[in-house]
Amino acid sequence: MEAATENGKPKESSTSNIQKIIVGLDIGTTKVCAIVGAKNDHGKVEILGIGKSESLGVIRGEVRNIDKTVKAIREAIDNAKKSMESGKVRIEIHSVHVGIAGQHIKSIQHRNSISRINTDDEITQQDVDKLISDTHKLALPAGDEIIHVLSQEFSVDDFTDVTDPIGIAGVRLSGNFHIITGHVDAIKNIYKCVNRAGLDVADLILEPLASSDSVLTNEELEAGVCLVDIGGGTTDVAIFKNGIIRHTAVIPFGGNIITEDIVEGCSVLKNQAELLKVKCGSALAEENKENEIVCIPGFHGRPPKEVSVKNLALVIQARVEEIFESVLYEIKSSGLEKKLNAGIVITGGGSQLKHLDKLVEFVTGIDTRIGYPNEHISKSIVEEIKSPMYATGVGLVLKGLESISNDTVIEDETEIKDKKTKKTDEKSKGFLSKILEKGKAWLDDDDMKDYQ
Repeated sequence: MEAATENGKPKESSTSNIQKIIVGLDIGTTKVCAIVGAKNDHGKVEILGIGKSESLGVIRGEVRNIDKTVKAIREAIDNAKKSMESGKVRIEIHSVHVGIAGQHIKSIQHRNSISRINTDDEITQQDVDKLISDTHKLALPAGDEIIHVLSQEFSVDDFTDVTDPIGIAGVRLSGNFHIITGHVDAIKNIYKCVNRAGLDVADLILEPLASSDSVLTNEELEAGVCLVDIGGGTTDVAIFKNGIIRHTAVIPFGGNIITEDIVEGCSVLKNQAELLKVKCGSALAEENKENEIVCIPGFHGRPPKEVSVKNLALVIQARVEEIFESVLYEIKSSGLEKKLNAGIVITGGGSQLKHLDKLVEFVTGIDTRIGYPNEHISKSIVEEIKSPMYATGVGLVLKGLESISNDTVIEDETEIKDKKTKKTDEKSKGFLSKILEKGKAWLDDDDMKDYQ
């Protein structure tokens, strides 16, 4: 489906060539965002609707207040439905693909092996599935749970560095795995919030993995790239090489800590600090003039306050440098510092700071670009979706489309009317059939003989 706008208003769109939809739910520190999408005939993702709400129950990526988070989820889902009403598309949402992040996320490298019984046959998908299933049984520290088991390289007997072992003959199948774990309570809280909002969790997906699907190209994944997703509460790092994830990390600083620094450094209110960051903020102080001043309303009964744009940039730059020094540490820890041929890609709400890419190149010495989630999406009725702050939400839709859920169905108004008519006819037929069955029961075989 190709959707467009005409004079600022959405055109009526047909849903005939879209079979299923996916709803991605990004439960972030600053916002909860629900994105409705489907794949069209051209293989591109069609964004059908978007809904967001303020997130008040999440701190640094973790759900702390369940009631507030449930309310935010319901509001985001309702807003997503409303955004689609103008296109005469109606949806029934039963399940969502949810992102997970936070300081509790950890990653470990693990190698596992199995010995095959049917050694005369080649390795099949069942053998690979058994190896991955056994890896899921890995003993973890108390309170941790496996979220993802991501395969890297396999080996079959003496053959090493095998990307796809299926079809190779051998006895012993081994594999290197990148395992993502999270705290049990944090995972349970997400399920609890989604279920209380009247939804099911179709899949739980690590947020930087989702973001990578929406902003990175296959060439970048192959060449070597570091994705940095700057959210409100945390900064997520994912490093890829040869199309395989090699390293993940969570840095406990994000856009909110920059806002707090502005509150302290410029002596302003929190909402004023956020506006200053978004409207006038810059990550590179030298790009701003000394005499550039911003006037903001003073406290009650007091004159307006003047804030130097250069001083504002100095406050922001100090914190951004600290964040990316931590990112550089993670890159060095991965051992791939000299192998990131595609450099660094920054996304997330925090990536919208002016001159951020220049500062990151200065701190890390690595080529940098800003990642926008428009690589895999078609011309959309929701132009807003192409902002980096929606990279995770779009990525969750992309991940969901890889394993489409049958619980979410898309219908237009005609289909809904047809279904209602069909249900009414079925009820009528059911009622008549019950009467006939009762009538037959009253007349047994002997009674029927008397009438013959």
